[in-house]
Amino acid sequence: MEHSSLKTDNGSSAETIWCRDHTGQTYSFDDFFRKVEAFHGFPAPGLLLGGRMVALAMDRLPPDTLFDAITETASCLPDAVQMLTLCTVGNGWLKVWDLGRYAVTLYDKYQGNGIRVAIDPVRLADWSEYYVWLYKQKEKKEQDYQRLIDEIRQAGDTVMKVTAVQVQPQHRIKQSKGEIATCALCGEPYPLAHGGICRGCQGRTPYVNDGAALRNPEGSDAPDLERISAAEAVGEQALHDMTQIIPGEEKGPAFKRGQTITAGDVCRLHQMGRFHLYTAKDGKAPEGWVHEDDAALAFAQAMAGDGVVYKTPPREGKINFTAGRDGLLTVDVERLTAFNTIPGVMCATRKRYQVLHRGDAFAGTRAIPLYLNESDFYTALSVLENGPLLNVLPLRSAKVGILVTGTEVFRGLVKDRFIPIVRAKVEKFGCSVVASDIVPDDREQIREGIDAMRRAGADLIVTTAGLSVDPDDVTRQGLIAAGCTDIRYGAPVLPGAMTLLAAIGDVQVIGIPACGLYHDTTSFDLLLPRLLAGVPVTRRDLAALGHGSFCLSCSPCTFPRCSFGQ
Repeated sequence: MEHSSLKTDNGSSAETIWCRDHTGQTYSFDDFFRKVEAFHGFPAPGLLLGGRMVALAMDRLPPDTLFDAITETASCLPDAVQMLTLCTVGNGWLKVWDLGRYAVTLYDKYQGNGIRVAIDPVRLADWSEYYVWLYKQKEKKEQDYQRLIDEIRQAGDTVMKVTAVQVQPQHRIKQSKGEIATCALCGEPYPLAHGGICRGCQGRTPYVNDGAALRNPEGSDAPDLERISAAEAVGEQALHDMTQIIPGEEKGPAFKRGQTITAGDVCRLHQMGRFHLYTAKDGKAPEGWVHEDDAALAFAQAMAGDGVVYKTPPREGKINFTAGRDGLLTVDVERLTAFNTIPGVMCATRKRYQVLHRGDAFAGTRAIPLYLNESDFYTALSVLENGPLLNVLPLRSAKVGILVTGTEVFRGLVKDRFIPIVRAKVEKFGCSVVASDIVPDDREQIREGIDAMRRAGADLIVTTAGLSVDPDDVTRQGLIAAGCTDIRYGAPVLPGAMTLLAAIGDVQVIGIPACGLYHDTTSFDLLLPRLLAGVPVTRRDLAALGHGSFCLSCSPCTFPRCSFGQ
């Protein structure tokens, strides 16, 4: 494929091929310039460049390949794909992954093997205006547009790098909308998989007036209730729990929802500072509103997962959650945050990944006003649609193998203290130590030690020390030789930065650095409960530990009743 130009230095045009479409129709640079201008409204440099990149990818694919496309930017490049191929955002064959990189991939839609074309910054350095444009080193008005266009033309594909890639299977599947339902709030069709109401009514709309605003156009934050004096309320039913506070003595509901007010109650109401009450017809919520107790109960039913219990009926519009068993608390933090962004609702929890004992209270939810408007109520429920928010996962009784590494310990020059430390920590969770051993800093003997632990039936192997940068520390090499995979070495935890996590088949492996000898609490204490609960610990999960995992080394240590890991 030869290069063409919009305008050469001497003003002449060269009608050579710049790009082509999926049918084989070719375009000179001039032709494609005009096509871009007509499609895009402006001959954008990124789109001119994108045409070349897409054509280059098509040329490298095997003939007759049915391909889909991925662009790694949302700017211009998707337009080039849609102009030259059958892949569009609308038909789902073009996926826009806005990674901020100017790259495009065309790949076999069934097998996933494809061609990725990107810009090579090393080669691009020879083209000054082109480089300045891509790296945004000048404002658009300061750029030399004609020089930029000419450099794009002259550089052609010499500044592009082409690599073979394999697209992950989950990204090759075209997502179906699934069942279509009618949104209870706006009354419009939407994919039921999006939740109990459409995403617009969930607050993801770009419009000022949508969703809740359409249901509640006057913006009222409370229903129209009749206000009467306490004396007039005799014979009426209380609409909600009414709290009495005696400082230093008690705080609780003096009157409960549904309780009939008697003449003898009037004086007590006055003492509580309640001279007026509200009533509603038949004690029912006004149309378009949900009582605080009914909302709290609905929220609790949706939030509570395995190992979570709560008492009914709600008290003072609130429901608290307690652990129904010993276990590890998990919280879907992203959805918890989404829930708490909705006006008029709340849920407060303890930090996730804490070990709870049966009966421990750890969370509470409520509707904040006495009556919650239906739009906010259903929006909140939609956030809770996709499974429980809260779980208390059981901790398994692992069979533990403890392998101490260190030539100085193996030779008896230093007395081992690791085995009793680790044993005490795992037995606290009901685990049993099925094997323990001490081996020198030798890759082969570490491998043999690991193999012996597995033969003894260990499903959790704890190795100690030998994880630093010292050339004699070969624990990692020994673990690799023993078949460890998915090794995650290093964690943003102090103490415990050189922690290691891995697996050998179904056997979990955790490596504790030497700090475990000198500190009461380390990364091991944060990660062990997660391993016992079967909670995956990814590199991203480890990275998230950085916020809050700086130990203050208090004396005496009060973990877990402290901020470490919280």
